[in-house]
Amino acid sequence: MGIEMLGGRILAPYFGSSVHIWGSIITVFMLSLSFGYLLGGKFSTRSPSLTKYGSIFFISGITVLPIVLWAQPIMELIFTHIEDTRYGSLLACMVLFFIPTIFMGMISPYSVRLLVKDKNKSGQVAGVLYFVSTLGSALGTIITSFYFVLHFEVNTIIYAYSILLMLLGIVAILADKLNVQLKQDVAGVAHE
Repeated sequence: MGIEMLGGRILAPYFGSSVHIWGSIITVFMLSLSFGYLLGGKFSTRSPSLTKYGSIFFISGITVLPIVLWAQPIMELIFTHIEDTRYGSLLACMVLFFIPTIFMGMISPYSVRLLVKDKNKSGQVAGVLYFVSTLGSALGTIITSFYFVLHFEVNTIIYAYSILLMLLGIVAILADKLNVQLKQDVAGVAHE
């Protein structure tokens, strides 16, 4: 949600900040999240692991970087070729936000898959996860829009989000490697 809130600021210099700009932003984020949920659910059925989960975070962080690195030339190109700001902003949103948001959308269903150990409690696990996810989105929205934008440049905030996503991915991958190593050590001790 933090990146979505920044989307308005990123697009404003080229396309303005009217209701149809926000319509473009919300549409692209909703579409890409829906594809991310679908792909994350599918991906979670193939030998789920904390390493693969961490990889989703890491890739999400990497795919956020082009927003900072290439937003200006992309929007200039679109702005000069599409006169109608409705369609220009929609295309700019697709180019800038679609891919990273797909990867971020993959996180929730993959989280459910990793957390559900008992199918009878799957609804409860999903409910808690969606509660935490939605609460995090609300906090991300309010903190980004009320505080971060007052103290930091948009690009700095996006770099921070990118780094945070990559760090979370690395932590998950390292935790999985440590867990595997501990299991091997315990199995080795038990075998002796």
